[in-house]
Amino acid sequence: MIQQATHRYGPDSANRLDAATAHGAEGARAALQTFYYALNSRDGAALAEVWADDPLVQLNNPVGGILRGRDAVAALYDKIFHGPIRVQVTFSDIVEYLDDSHAVFAGAETGSYTTPEGTAVPLRIRTSRYFRFTAAGWRQYHHHGSIDDPEALRAYQHAVRGGA
Repeated sequence: MIQQATHRYGPDSANRLDAATAHGAEGARAALQTFYYALNSRDGAALAEVWADDPLVQLNNPVGGILRGRDAVAALYDKIFHGPIRVQVTFSDIVEYLDDSHAVFAGAETGSYTTPEGTAVPLRIRTSRYFRFTAAGWRQYHHHGSIDDPEALRAYQHAVRGGA
């Protein structure tokens, strides 16, 4: 099934990993919502839990480059969660590609990151996330995110790295 979604996942998302054990679209959406809960709440344990424990799990994003394996993904987010900025995003404008064992969600993350000085900087990331149904339930296997504006990308990378 391919469809335009009306759902949005952002700072008001809940940890629904328990519901991510159900086959079908609602279970996949529960896993996706749990990811956005973890990201916006800075919950590293929930974030690691929603990713599959597989050495070929892959994250391709503006600050991490290409990372493989759940531990590497969790380490990057831990750095962001404990770094100098605070990220808040909402995933929307989503097209869902769903069946009983695979789900791709493609859309845009919009929001901002707040600098240590309290300045909110707009953030827009083209995003796709791939989930698979496993014995443990729906788990994320792949993420790709891109920032189109080169200046915005450079500023975000600089902010995440703490000015380094």
